[in-house]
Amino acid sequence: MDLIYKLIDNEKAKQYELHIDELVARVEYMRVQNNIYLTHTEVPVKLEGKGIGAAIVKLVFQDIEQKNLTLVPLCPFVASYLKRHPEWKKLVLKGINIK
Repeated sequence: MDLIYKLIDNEKAKQYELHIDELVARVEYMRVQNNIYLTHTEVPVKLEGKGIGAAIVKLVFQDIEQKNLTLVPLCPFVASYLKRHPEWKKLVLKGINIK
């Protein structure tokens, strides 16, 4: 699902955001040097089941790739997305095994 919404990297809040109408889907993160730890994904209840979670994770991965960061997926939703889309495993810190 390709959305026309723009991904926002809210560095102050340490989260990526997609603003959809009055609602905000988010992926929270921590950055340590060139590593980015994705810790939590949250989609408002009104938006569940519409592919918003997968869409924001894909946009986040594109941003991580563009910024040449190394991904550490701590969020279970992000890890499950990686299982379904193994082409993104190239971003993951060496030694981390996604099962």
